[in-house]
Amino acid sequence: GQVIVHGATAYVAQQPWVMNASVKENILFGHRYDSMFYEQTVKACALLEDFAQLPDGDETEVGERGISLSGGQKARLTLARAVYARADVYLLDDCLSAVDQHVGRHLIDNVFGPKGLLSGKTRVLATNSIPVLMEADYICMIREGKIIERGTYSQLMAMKGEISNLIKTAGNQESAPESEASSSNASTIIDPEQLDADKEDE
Repeated sequence: GQVIVHGATAYVAQQPWVMNASVKENILFGHRYDSMFYEQTVKACALLEDFAQLPDGDETEVGERGISLSGGQKARLTLARAVYARADVYLLDDCLSAVDQHVGRHLIDNVFGPKGLLSGKTRVLATNSIPVLMEADYICMIREGKIIERGTYSQLMAMKGEISNLIKTAGNQESAPESEASSSNASTIIDPEQLDADKEDE
């Protein structure tokens, strides 16, 4: 087949790459500094708390010669670099796998989703994350290099195929801990008469 791409493309790899420079230089990556868009980018990519913990904020040196970042921090840093590049097409390789569910939801809402910074861009996301599927315009399930299901979220749910089962299973798993918590908080009623009867039997 043939693929024609119009405009610039940005790629976020599954294995984040960080160069030996400050956090800020890693995000700007040679582009002109725009203070307003920079602040929007780091906020959307959930980096503000990290800046507060780093000794010199976003001027902190990272990489082999600087401070080591966690996997989640590296993932969000490389995502911020791609967002700041203001490309037209974004290829995102499982960039949600290194972050927890709470941060993942923040990224979906503020970067990938319909109200996120990339809402007007073409986004191709390879992921195992179930929550992000509800925000997708179109979904393809790929197995062994072949597309086995595809369609919009509503179409796939109506088909009741593998994707629908995955989404329902994930929803049941999320509700199970809540049910367990409710059970653990339930009161136990003790019948005094039954206790007296038990003592008499002894």
